[in-house]
Amino acid sequence: MALWLAFFAGQVLGATALRFEVSLAGSLVSVGQTGRLIVVLSQKDRPEPRFAITQAGANGPFIVARDVKDWKAGSVMTLDRGAASFPNVSEIPAGDYYVQALLYSNSDIRSLNGSGNLYSDVRKVHLNPQDSSAIRLELSRAIPPEQMPADTEWVRFFKIQSRLLSDFRGHPVYLRAGIVLPRDYQQDPARTYPLWVRIGGDGTRFSAVAGLMNEKSDFRKTWLAKDTPQMILLQLDGAGPYGDCYQVNSANNGPYGDAIVQELIPFIEKQVRATGAPRARVLSGLSTGGWAALALQVFYPDFFNGVWSSCPDPVDFRAFELVNIYEDTNAFVNKYGCERPSDRAVSGEIRQTLRHEVQLENVLGYGNNWALSGQQWGQWNAVFGPRGDNGLPINLWNAQTGAIDRRVAEQWKKYDLRLVMEQNWATLGPKLQGKIHLSVGDADNYYLNNAVHLLDDFLSKANPPYKGSVVYGPQKGHGWSNLDLLSMLKEMDAATRPAAKPGSN
Repeated sequence: MALWLAFFAGQVLGATALRFEVSLAGSLVSVGQTGRLIVVLSQKDRPEPRFAITQAGANGPFIVARDVKDWKAGSVMTLDRGAASFPNVSEIPAGDYYVQALLYSNSDIRSLNGSGNLYSDVRKVHLNPQDSSAIRLELSRAIPPEQMPADTEWVRFFKIQSRLLSDFRGHPVYLRAGIVLPRDYQQDPARTYPLWVRIGGDGTRFSAVAGLMNEKSDFRKTWLAKDTPQMILLQLDGAGPYGDCYQVNSANNGPYGDAIVQELIPFIEKQVRATGAPRARVLSGLSTGGWAALALQVFYPDFFNGVWSSCPDPVDFRAFELVNIYEDTNAFVNKYGCERPSDRAVSGEIRQTLRHEVQLENVLGYGNNWALSGQQWGQWNAVFGPRGDNGLPINLWNAQTGAIDRRVAEQWKKYDLRLVMEQNWATLGPKLQGKIHLSVGDADNYYLNNAVHLLDDFLSKANPPYKGSVVYGPQKGHGWSNLDLLSMLKEMDAATRPAAKPGSN
C-alpha cells in the first residue's frame, strides 16, 4: 500500500535511468526463444513476484515488459524507460523491492505455469534515483514439461489429442480432464452414473479435482457422504492460447466446444462407466465457468440436460460489466464523462477502473496490446471476437483510447447468450425448458448482476416458458450461489433420473 500511496502522492523518483538487463542461461535452452519478457518489482517476496503479475490495484507490483524474438543464450535483453511499464517505471518510488523476470513462451497455454516458460530467481534490490547501474537478472529456471498428476482412489486424470483443435492450430493440441469418481464406484462394476461437467473460475485447470478431494476438504466430506447423490464429476481445463478458452468454438481459440462434446466427453464416458445419454449430463460453473457452462447448454441444447450457473461472466453484452458494446462509443469513459469502474467492493467502493485494468493488460500483452495479454479483457476479446488477417484477435476497442469499433461489436453478437436465446427461442425454447438455473449476487464485484437481470427480463416473458430459475442474493458479491453443494447435487440428480413411464407410481 505504501508504494501506491507514494505513487499517487507524487513522492516518486521522477525521470530515472532505471534499467534491467536480463540474460538467458546457456544451460537452459538450445534454441532461440520468442515471447513476452516481463520484469516484476514487488515489495513482498511472497508470493514470488511472477505470481503477483495480475494484481492490479493498491498492492500490485510494478511491471516492465517487452517482446523478444529468437533470443539466444549469450545475448542480453534490456528493459528501460523505453519498455512498456505499469505503472510508469520512470515514476517508481525509491525503496527495497523483490525483483524477478519471467518469459512467457508457451503458445498453446497462456499461463504463468505454462510448460517451457522461463524465469529467474528472486533478487532483493534497493532502488536509488541517483544510481544508474543496471539491475541484472538471469533466466535460469524453466517450468518443466507437463506431467499428468497421479491417479488416486477417487481421482483420475486424462489427456487426449484433439483432432479438431490440432487441425485448427496446425500442430498437436491436447484436451485434459480431471475426474472424481462416486462413492460406490468400485462396489458395483455394472452400474453407470450421470456425468456432472464442472467448469471453474478464470483459468481453473483440470487438476483442481485433486484439491477438491483433499483429505480435509469439505467437498470430499459431502461427496462421500451416504445421503449425497452419486455421479461422476468431470472437471474441464481452463487453459488456452489466449488465456481461458471458455469451452466454446472461437475464431481465435479454435473449436473447443465441438472438441468437448464430440471428442472429450464421449471418450471420458467410455472410460469411467458414465451413462452416456443426454438426460444424464449436467453442467455447473462459477464466474468464467458460469458463462461457459450456460453457453455449452445453449449451444448444445440436445447434448446436456441442465445447467447450474453462478455469477456468470456477461450473459448480455448490453451490460458487458458496465459497457454496452452496441451503443457506447468508449469503453473507458461513460456517457457522463466519468471513468468507468470495473471492480467494486460489496459496499460500493470503487477498487479499479476499466482503463486501469486494460493498461495493465497492455503491458502483459504481446506488442503492448491488451488483446494478447491472456488476462480477463484479452480472454474475452479472443473468445468473442473475430480473427484478423494476421491470425490474431481483432480488438473490440482501441488499446490506448478505449474507442469501441462498432463493426467488431457486431461480430460479438453470436456469443451474446441473451441475444442468441431471444433470436432462436422458437427452436431453443422447447429444448431448454427446465434446464436453466442461474444465481448471482446483486452486489457482484464486477457488475455481472446487470447482465443477469437483462437475461432474466427476457426469460421471464419467453414463450414457451423457460421453466427454470434465476435467484439474486441481496448485498452479495462475486462468487455467491443460492445452493450449497449437496442441494445442487440433489437438483442435478432429480434432473438426470429417467422419466417415469406412464401409469407407474
